[in-house]
Amino acid sequence: MLFDFAAILAFIIIAVLFVLVTLIFSWVVRPSKPSAEKASTYECGERPFGPSWIKFNIRFYVIALIFIIFEVEVLVLFPWAVIYKSLGLFGFVEMLIFVGILLIALAYLWKKGDLDWVKSNETNSK
Repeated sequence: MLFDFAAILAFIIIAVLFVLVTLIFSWVVRPSKPSAEKASTYECGERPFGPSWIKFNIRFYVIALIFIIFEVEVLVLFPWAVIYKSLGLFGFVEMLIFVGILLIALAYLWKKGDLDWVKSNETNSK
C-alpha cells in the first residue's frame, strides 16, 4: 500500500522539478531588453491614450457573470441526460423544476434589462 503512495509522491516531485527547471531555463535563456514601449499597455494594436484609471461601464462584467452562471447551470443537464432513463418520472419532474427556475431567472433578468448592452433612458431613470 505504501508503494502506491510512493508512486504518487514520485510524480509530484517530478512535476515540481519539471516546472522549476522549465522556469529557471526560460529565465536564463530569454533576452532582457526593457524599454518604454514594452512597458506600455497593449490594447490590440491601438495606441493608449489618457490615464489607465478611468471609469468604464461595468455592464460587460455583469453580462459575462450572467453568462457564466447560466452556462454552469446548463452543464448540469449533460449528466442528467446520460442517466435519464434510470431516473424515471421523478428525474424528469426534477429537471423540469430546475429548467423552470432557470427560465424564471432568465425572464427576471430580461425584464430588469440586465441583458441589454446599452440601457435606455427609461430603465436608467428607475
